[in-house]
Amino acid sequence: MSDRRERFLERLAAHAERDPEATALWDGTQCLSYGELAAAIDERRARLAAAGANRVGLALDNGVEWALWDLALLADSRVAVPVPAFFGDAQRRHLVERAGLDAWIGSGGEALGFATPGPDGIATRAVTEPPALHPGTTRITFTSGTSAAPKGVCLDTEAVLAVAMSLAEAVAPAHIERHLAMLPLATLLENLGGLYLPLWLGAGVALPGAAELGWQGASGFDAEAALAAIERYRPHSLILVPQQLQALVDAAPRAPEGLRLVAVGGARVAAPLLERALAAGWPVAEGYGLSECASVVCLNRPGEAPHGVGRPLPHARVRLSDDGEVEVAGATMLGYLGEPPVAGWHATGDLGRWEGDALVLEGRRREVFITAYGRNVDPQWVEGVLATRPGIAQAMVHGEALPHNRALIVPTAAGLSDDFIDAEIAAANASLPDYARVGEWRRSAPFTPHNDQLTANGRLRREAILAAHRDWLTLSSPDDASRPTRSDPMSAYQRLQDATRSEREWLLDTPMMTRAMQGEVGREEYLAFLGQAYHHVRFTVPLMMACGARLPDRLGWLRGALVEYIEEEYGHEQWILDDIRAAGGDPEAAAAATPDPATTLMVAYVRDQIEHGNPVAFFGMVQVLEGTSTAVATRAAEQLQASLELPDDAVRYLSSHGSLDVGHLAFFEKLIDRLEEDDLNAVIEAARMVYRLYGAMFRGVTARCTGGTAAQELTDALV
Repeated sequence: MSDRRERFLERLAAHAERDPEATALWDGTQCLSYGELAAAIDERRARLAAAGANRVGLALDNGVEWALWDLALLADSRVAVPVPAFFGDAQRRHLVERAGLDAWIGSGGEALGFATPGPDGIATRAVTEPPALHPGTTRITFTSGTSAAPKGVCLDTEAVLAVAMSLAEAVAPAHIERHLAMLPLATLLENLGGLYLPLWLGAGVALPGAAELGWQGASGFDAEAALAAIERYRPHSLILVPQQLQALVDAAPRAPEGLRLVAVGGARVAAPLLERALAAGWPVAEGYGLSECASVVCLNRPGEAPHGVGRPLPHARVRLSDDGEVEVAGATMLGYLGEPPVAGWHATGDLGRWEGDALVLEGRRREVFITAYGRNVDPQWVEGVLATRPGIAQAMVHGEALPHNRALIVPTAAGLSDDFIDAEIAAANASLPDYARVGEWRRSAPFTPHNDQLTANGRLRREAILAAHRDWLTLSSPDDASRPTRSDPMSAYQRLQDATRSEREWLLDTPMMTRAMQGEVGREEYLAFLGQAYHHVRFTVPLMMACGARLPDRLGWLRGALVEYIEEEYGHEQWILDDIRAAGGDPEAAAAATPDPATTLMVAYVRDQIEHGNPVAFFGMVQVLEGTSTAVATRAAEQLQASLELPDDAVRYLSSHGSLDVGHLAFFEKLIDRLEEDDLNAVIEAARMVYRLYGAMFRGVTARCTGGTAAQELTDALV
């Protein structure tokens, strides 16, 4: 038994001995005292052992049962995998297969291959070869990024309870005796801060279901219902995301009585909202954390004046890199599921600065944009100010290389007029400096987890939103007289796109690609394509490393981008082999096979440019591969899966890269726009060649599957 788990269970036993009648858990229908808690947990431990459940999906609504099953899994070091309610069928299937779940508690298991639950409430399935987990993993929290396929963050019990115990020390001045869980327990923040923390303190935990808390589906929130629940359960503490806080402050002129701590996290809290909440008596303490660091890292302490996201918790070590990125150690993940283990300092991707011993965040590395006038803007800051206006429910702001920032606006009510929204934006703009103000806006449908545009914690998925609205958000208006004049009217990225148009169109006209979009590619041809993809994808990371090593000092700034690309791309060749196996092919034979001439030459050409030419030419290959993915991969995956009746894990490479590369491409645009003339020309020439070679690879696959030769296709492509 781990040291902290032993201490946690001993702590529960001590509470039971000291005050056995004190309420531990209740949800409106079921209530357990501390004296009854251990027996209830042990009873579920016995059920799990009898069912042989080792990796368990927990798919219940908030309630006493969710808590008891979770505590039973923790007590026996079984692997708990909380299932977010907003996950769709494909995401649930992905979660089940990636984690190798052999048990499911809750509804929906039968559709995922589990047997009908027995009297013990546990549905099981046979898993002959479960995927390897990082040693010590007892919890996998799935967090979506730019892809519809969620990533699993592997944590051990030591890290999770280290944060809970650290939080207990930080919030001690609030003297919490009752907590109301306002977020789904499947959210790591609430699971840890709203269950383990109050139980460690000996407090009672109220666990009503989502509907009673005011949740309406994945994103709707009824503040009046939530206030009624707060009145009913009379908690001392809550954990909220900023959108909830905004709705509650709007609905309640004064905070409910009895609240001692309202911790807010998941996304940045706008300064006007924080000021308004504090003035209304809400005891708000903003914090900061992320799943990869077992949730909470920093927190403003109760009773102290708010300052940034507060001081690091006692367990956490926080430092800033030379370029201001926040790095964390002390309780971090073991690694992502299916990827290499990690250790030491975790680079968060957040930018920050110190004010005394408090951390102040300045945006995400990838989210800060630079306007046409050269001003850096953190969009979360502007979005937070917009969302404080009564008529604006959500906002997404973009201004990269634009003279005026643009915003997608989700009104609080569909019937609000454009004039009213104009006035709301004008009021928000009045509190912002000129470079951060919104110059143009457009209505949008709500950003929700269901459309993959919002995380469970309420954070915008910018790449997905940008992909859906790219034309309006990014293209400059031809009649925009206020845009600064420049000798070249096109950005560097636009020049790259224009200079490679004919080669790109030739690639996209490849017969195999056209047929793939219609679901007319056979299994043999699909497997042959995956085989060739393996033989160039396995060189992606080595080529990136070689490029970084050979970049001249004037391009040293590109090394940071290459590090991020490497982190994203590492291990993707294994995804392809897994797809081959799931599609009925032989991955070992595919890996051992000699690649087609076009595939070999494509890798060799790029390597030669890196070693003997301008190493920045590597980004020509990025333009081809990621640009093609965003154009066709997702739709091709859907069509192939339907026509060939493939399982989800047979199209992982295509389906993930279609959406994943949307985010990469937005990042790529910013890099290209910083290149000087000679470097841009090197990228253009490399892209032209790689488009031809990549097209020849596709044509070669078709030729081999129909009795021809891949070598002839390469010759034709280069003539």
